[in-house]
Amino acid sequence: MLQTKPTRSTLFATAALLALMTGCASDDAPEAANAGEAAPSATAAPATSEFAGSADMAPTNDLPNPYQTIEGWAKLPAGRQWGSTSAVDIDPDGQSIWVAERCSGNVGACVENADLDPILKFDAQGNLVTSFGAGLVTWPHGIHVDREGNVWVTDGRDNRPGEGQEPEGELRGHQVLKFSPQGELLLALGEPGGQREPGHFWQPNDVHVAPNGDIFVAEGHCNNPEQCSARILKFNSQGELITEWGTMGDGPTDMMQPHALAMDSQGRLFVGDRSNNRIHIFDQDGNLLDTWYQFSRPSGVYIDANDMIYVADSESGSVNPPHGAWFRGIRIGNARTGEVTALIPDPMPDCTGTCTAEGVVADANGVIYGAEVGPVGGIKRYVRQ
Repeated sequence: MLQTKPTRSTLFATAALLALMTGCASDDAPEAANAGEAAPSATAAPATSEFAGSADMAPTNDLPNPYQTIEGWAKLPAGRQWGSTSAVDIDPDGQSIWVAERCSGNVGACVENADLDPILKFDAQGNLVTSFGAGLVTWPHGIHVDREGNVWVTDGRDNRPGEGQEPEGELRGHQVLKFSPQGELLLALGEPGGQREPGHFWQPNDVHVAPNGDIFVAEGHCNNPEQCSARILKFNSQGELITEWGTMGDGPTDMMQPHALAMDSQGRLFVGDRSNNRIHIFDQDGNLLDTWYQFSRPSGVYIDANDMIYVADSESGSVNPPHGAWFRGIRIGNARTGEVTALIPDPMPDCTGTCTAEGVVADANGVIYGAEVGPVGGIKRYVRQ
């Protein structure tokens, strides 16, 4: 369903409880849903990169870390604390940073704190420039800033107080929202409150707009086919559905939690197939071109103008013990060749739950920003030494 300009309406719940209730993984405490997931199939589509590896490849841990970590860079208004943050992207100016933050909490916080703006823009010095979205977004999960500076946000939950219950006000959530840089809501993709397959959306994870204006959405934030799908949906610039693809599973062309989207200079669509510990690379019609395992378990993927790829792993070993030989952190490499060249490791190797960066982006100077769901939340800045 396509909508324009809906009106504004006026619990931070624990994730483990939600995961038990829904059977779905979540960025708050996905271990409740993922602990028993099967190891992905070792068979994958024919790889075109010599570095692509396989599901049973040795971890890419022995890599240099040429970055200095800077904490506390982004400054919130007085009295506001950072909540869980999985969404970060770069402004067209190449320096300013857009963040979608979960209203000083996580699940339910943007419903409870409906007066807080979840969408925030910071300048290169970390000063808050603008903010908007209060009352419009229930659980911001992914963010993308297009070439015109419009800000797209995936809202991965809804404002229902409980299963089968309706909210007192307007039903919201499970949509993809397009805002102008000034915060005007320009477009809402999907049915308010969500629709399961064959409708859309249910648990949209990320969104990416191609240079020609086509819109790609990754959907499905769980590992249970009875609870969610695992698919990519493609729309034209007007929000009309063109095609979709994807089946939940661990087979060569399957996906399980398509969690992140990015596009390289060739127009190839990179999908972070998180619960299968790999990246699928598609053409824009959904044909699988390659499968990469060397970047570990991808929660976030970003590709810059020079085809440098940045991949955030926030779950190996903590949420997903079978992948524990791989270090969590941000891996940097070449999106053309697939070579991994650097790793910013999680400074808390014994952390449990979702740890270190889940979302990742780099500015025009190569400064990296990581958006953290937990254990503290917020944004870290990584500057090359």
